[in-house]
Amino acid sequence: MPDQQLTVAQTLLKLGQPETDTWSLSRHTEALPQARPAIVPLALWLDAAEDGGLAPWLPSDTALDDAFAETLESAPLIAIDFPAFTDGRGYTIARLLRERYGYQGEIRAIGDVLVDQLYYMSRCGFDALALRDDQHLEDALRALGAFSVSYQPGVDTQEALFERRLREANHS
Repeated sequence: MPDQQLTVAQTLLKLGQPETDTWSLSRHTEALPQARPAIVPLALWLDAAEDGGLAPWLPSDTALDDAFAETLESAPLIAIDFPAFTDGRGYTIARLLRERYGYQGEIRAIGDVLVDQLYYMSRCGFDALALRDDQHLEDALRALGAFSVSYQPGVDTQEALFERRLREANHS
């Protein structure tokens, strides 16, 4: 019997480019899906972490610590769920994974992911963005390129704009 809650993202951007999604997303919390590769709820992934065809999705209320982050290092990708576009906790999880814990794999935004959020998600460490079904690829690509300069430091730029300008002025 096919998993009723198994989906493949209709629109996936990876490193700012459209890409065919090879991962299925399962929201079923009781059993692992047959399909591989699959993104599964964290508890199921922890029970079967040795299965390289599985990756965890973290709920937005996930608390990270050193031991848990070390466990996540073996994940081929980590998906962070946005249950509502107004829930910003996923930004913090992605940034912590990149900056504090040095996670080098794919970090994917899933759930209620809107075009308006993409630029900020990419600045926080997301390199894959699974858009909500009603979002359009053309709008997403425009949104990723909407800003040419960022004032604040982020995962992509470690210095604030004033620091970059000061450094450049001192080297002139």
